[in-house]
Amino acid sequence: MSDENSRRTDRLEANLAHLEHQVEELNDVIIEQGKLLERLKKEVQRQSTAMQTLELERVKSNITKPPHYQ
Repeated sequence: MSDENSRRTDRLEANLAHLEHQVEELNDVIIEQGKLLERLKKEVQRQSTAMQTLELERVKSNITKPPHYQ
């Protein structure tokens, strides 16, 4: 009985060590994805601002003053 309990304990400890390792690896992946997500958010915001600026410039260039203002 003691031998069986010892084997079960060893197996449980091995499984626990494996799961702890997997959790650490997954945590590292999540951290990297979070960093990537932040970089992508900033890039999208930068591009959105640039596009708004370009659109505003395009609209301004298409506006012509009526003849009586020239």
